[in-house]
Amino acid sequence: MKNWDKIISYNTFRYIDHTRLKEFHGEPNTAITSFAIDDAIATSVSEKESPPAIRLWAHPKTIVLGIPDGRLPFIDEGVTYLQNLGYHVMIRNSGGLAVALDEHVLNLSLVIPDVKHVSIHDAYDAMFQFVQHMFRDLTANIEAFEIVGSYCPGDYDLSIAGRKFAGISQRRIKDAAAIQIYLDVSGNSKERARHIQEFYKLSKKHEKTTFVYPEVKPEVMGSLSELLGYPLTVEDVKQRTYDALKELSGEIITTAFSEMEKETFVKRYEQMLKRNERIN
Repeated sequence: MKNWDKIISYNTFRYIDHTRLKEFHGEPNTAITSFAIDDAIATSVSEKESPPAIRLWAHPKTIVLGIPDGRLPFIDEGVTYLQNLGYHVMIRNSGGLAVALDEHVLNLSLVIPDVKHVSIHDAYDAMFQFVQHMFRDLTANIEAFEIVGSYCPGDYDLSIAGRKFAGISQRRIKDAAAIQIYLDVSGNSKERARHIQEFYKLSKKHEKTTFVYPEVKPEVMGSLSELLGYPLTVEDVKQRTYDALKELSGEIITTAFSEMEKETFVKRYEQMLKRNERIN
């Protein structure tokens, strides 16, 4: 694990499981909350108030839009379509475009310090190698390259046999990076893709836009369970995450959120609400 060892040379990791969190610091645990929490952790890690951390999180039917999605000419129509299907819709503060979350999708946030001299590419590569390590007993065929026709396409789409099951984004705060990945564990990946496909059709129509939005093809998406031919649950993948972290670090701790982290969360949460005013 060349780049993992190069970048992640810390003995102690903080492990945070928020997959069943109902609320945080008085706020309901929506995806908006999750991105504000990651900002609070990244700030704390940057200032050495917290060791590096890995956080697990999940949300029921949610479409997380990217910043460019917010500029779609008919976004209100697309958002209404998703909301009528029962999705919570929000715009995140990190890179990428629209992704679909539900109870069969697990999100991981790897938060590391001292990144001023770490390239964005190397940080992405560390997450890619961590995921390869998590599933090394089931496959050696996880690859990272852009899957054309997928939603939220990018150089670090993770795929098996050309079908995407995960995407990675990254957000940097001060001297820390939160490297965030969604893992499509099971469920109906094609249905998720069809919903995002229709969102773009309604939100863009035939307008010319400066930004190139993806033409989603549901057949290029898949879940880990489907692609591996092995039934996996979110709980299974949570255990694999913990086991991999234990193998690659010396000590795992679970500490409560500090007052500083809670104060940072409040500020970042308000910023996230402001960012999402136009679609909520």
